[in-house]
Amino acid sequence: MYSKRVFIRPLAAMMIVAAMTACSGSSNESATTTTVEELPKIEVKKVYTQEVNQLAEYTATVEAFKTNNISTSTPNRIKDILVDVGYKVVKGQKLVVLDNVNIDQLKVRIDNMEREYNRAVQLLEIGGGTQQAVDQLKTELDATKRQYDNLVENTVLVSPINGVVTARNYDPGDMTGGAILTIEQMRPVKVLVNVSENEFTKVRKGMKTTIKLDVYGDEEFTGTVTLVHPTINPATRTFTVEIEINNSDERVRPGMFARVQMNFGKADHVVVPDRAVIKQTGSGDRYVYTFKDGVVTFNKVELGQRIDNAYEVLSGVENGDDVVVSGHSRLTNGCKAEILSK
Repeated sequence: MYSKRVFIRPLAAMMIVAAMTACSGSSNESATTTTVEELPKIEVKKVYTQEVNQLAEYTATVEAFKTNNISTSTPNRIKDILVDVGYKVVKGQKLVVLDNVNIDQLKVRIDNMEREYNRAVQLLEIGGGTQQAVDQLKTELDATKRQYDNLVENTVLVSPINGVVTARNYDPGDMTGGAILTIEQMRPVKVLVNVSENEFTKVRKGMKTTIKLDVYGDEEFTGTVTLVHPTINPATRTFTVEIEINNSDERVRPGMFARVQMNFGKADHVVVPDRAVIKQTGSGDRYVYTFKDGVVTFNKVELGQRIDNAYEVLSGVENGDDVVVSGHSRLTNGCKAEILSK
């Protein structure tokens, strides 16, 4: 006996496999998968209009209320200087004594001129002189007396104010040629600030200001507006305001750096959390995302002052808007987003 072998041609084998597959009803095709992109998750906060104090801060340098340079009207030699830098002086106090040699010489001259004048008057009375000669001598005598009075006044120099000596430029024996001493009044002191012309109608004499000095940290001093300059600087569009600090204890000194805060009343503006504000890279612009009907909008805003952990917004956000406070990284203008919490 022998076994029978069956040979299947390749084409027939392919047809058999196809038929078996059709009958089984199975398929090796991959199922189509639809991928749904996850929306950015954001946190929003509804913002409202609030009454906000309109505060503005300015920087300035403290100045003495008055500064006097003590000098003579004519050159003279200094005999003695009675004070030095740091001395407190009072109005009328003697400060400098100058050489009086010229005064003595001028006094002798005045005595001689008075005798000549009196003789001229007597001659005129008896008809031996002229009115012109008398008038001329009288004019010369009066001029010399004024010169004498001026020298006397400039021989002993006194302080015109209560203050402190802040500079001494000469020593005894020197010839005068400029300010011998500088006296500065420190009760009160003042600061000058340049305020925007937009606030011109809001600044008034007598209004109070808050002043901080870097040397004293957060300690506050009270200032009072004493002078509002009546004109606007066309180059800077600002006007100058003079503010006085009482300074009864003299803790505030000329030259100190001051930060002056002025309150121009109240205004109703939207206030947004500082977490909502985004700084545009490469510029000073600020933006806030708002959320409405599932879509975020990128809004350029104009900020006012900072209030604790929030900002006053002058434009760009409306009362009742929902602003995005977290989840900014995946947002673009006009994209859809999903609220994580509200």
